Amino acid sequence: MLGMIRKMGISSDVLYVMGFGSIAMSVASWTLSQRMEAAGTDRADRWGIFVGEWAPAFFALGTAMRLEEQWGPRGQHEEFSEMRERSRNAMPVV
Repeated sequence: MLGMIRKMGISSDVLYVMGFGSIAMSVASWTLSQRMEAAGTDRADRWGIFVGEWAPAFFALGTAMRLEEQWGPRGQHEEFSEMRERSRNAMPVV
């Protein structure tokens, strides 16, 4: 899934911005719903919560994308593990 998102040109920074935008949209939708609709606070709360639930998903995807940007697709970080093992073996034991 991350590969598909990356092919669409979406980076981790974009996903983080979308998360913060979701928080801002949550507050805006709650405020607008409360002022413009006669349904009351209950409906405004539902709108705010509905939009606000997107933020954790965007932040989680942003974090996963950031890890993939740093380490590459799955399996390519094994090279780092091998390098770490070689450096540990090269250290003198006292």
